[in-house]
Amino acid sequence: MNAAPAAVSPPADASIAARLDRLPATRYVWWLVVLLSFGAFFEIYDLALSAPLSLALLAAGIFHRGSAGLFGLTDQATFLAATFAGLYVGVIGFSAVADRFGRRPIFTFALVWYAVATVVMGLQTTAIAVDLWRFVASVGVGLELVAIDCYLAELAPKTIRGRAFAVSASIQFLSAPVVALLAWLLVPHALFGVAGWRWLAFVPGVGALMVWWVRRALPESPRWLAAHGRGAEADRVLREIEARVAREFGRPLPDVGVAPPSPAPEHAGFGLMWRPPYRRRTVVLIIFHIFQTVGFFGFSNWLPTLLVSQGVTLTRTLAYGLVLALVPPTAPLAFALIADRMERKWLIVAGALTAAAFGLLLATMTQHSNFVVYTLIGAAAAVGNSLMSLAYHTYQSELFPTPIRARAVGFVYSFSRLSAIFSSFLIAAILDRTGSGGVFALIAGSMVVVALTIGLFGPRTSGCSLEEISGR
Repeated sequence: MNAAPAAVSPPADASIAARLDRLPATRYVWWLVVLLSFGAFFEIYDLALSAPLSLALLAAGIFHRGSAGLFGLTDQATFLAATFAGLYVGVIGFSAVADRFGRRPIFTFALVWYAVATVVMGLQTTAIAVDLWRFVASVGVGLELVAIDCYLAELAPKTIRGRAFAVSASIQFLSAPVVALLAWLLVPHALFGVAGWRWLAFVPGVGALMVWWVRRALPESPRWLAAHGRGAEADRVLREIEARVAREFGRPLPDVGVAPPSPAPEHAGFGLMWRPPYRRRTVVLIIFHIFQTVGFFGFSNWLPTLLVSQGVTLTRTLAYGLVLALVPPTAPLAFALIADRMERKWLIVAGALTAAAFGLLLATMTQHSNFVVYTLIGAAAAVGNSLMSLAYHTYQSELFPTPIRARAVGFVYSFSRLSAIFSSFLIAAILDRTGSGGVFALIAGSMVVVALTIGLFGPRTSGCSLEEISGR
């Protein structure tokens, strides 16, 4: 016999999880996914901004070429390092607050933080000031992304978790073509006497104006509430969700299954990540993030510079960037068809190997290469990156129990940011000494390491409840 929303068992961690996982994917469930993706839109905007903004600051004379920049380093490398240093501080230093204070308030706070700091960055006139405010803004971005991943994993029913992350990724990556289009339109010009690159930095301010409306429409994660001893509140929030879903579903909700309780202690801390079964998962994800960053951001952040070094003009490079920026928001929609049908770890492997293979082909491109051929090769590499990215964001959010999910995801994810800091200087040095071919070889090799690490040592997660994965 089917159970109505009111006929539920008393609130407990296991029953809250089971009630969430049996929810059908109605309009309201997908609306929650869209709202959460709004915050991540600006996280991707921030990362996509790195490449065109660096070139624009060079053209404006604020950044310098060669070793004439800050601390005797290239200004582009310093700018990218400031970006990823901020992201690192955000995920390693502050992600635990999302476990302590909840997903909803941290989602709001981090987005406002980022928006304000980015607008301030757009007002600066020196390289050191731009780098400083880039660092401050990126701290907010790092915290935001961890909170959103955990939030989405805990709200999405297990049968659509992969699709939810795929749809979210599509919405997030709409920011990539937005950045590319704005850079193409604004960077060469001044609007109302204000340099185009400054307008690129002012756009996230729109997010600060909308964040309070988004916040009102989002419920707190019932899983988080239950895991922190607030069972009655978790039950109340979940009843409201169930009522909305039931009205749209048009018939009684499916029966509530029994979810295995999480083995995490009530006051779980940092040490839990280093006890079985989480120790192996922690180590695997650390290795994964160190190398995926070299491959993913080496391609996305350095592609314009690599093309220019191969003789491609700046105008044509920006045009290529605009075309390739269309891949990240469209590819996840296609991947949504298989996101919950194929094992998550193999999607990561497939994406990494695809990016590696086609990334190497990009090393052969020159200013005389056929535009269509180049864009097809570049698009294939971008598709591989997109598949790997959306799959691992889902994957890492599934591997740890709710009481330490944000702390653990933030910790392992921080290694990607730490890796990016040093890889920026490494790529700059390799580019200077060996040219773009050496950089593309480094990117491809890093992706192969990613595929081997996850393929050989990563656990399976697809189709399982978060509590089942935690207790495995």
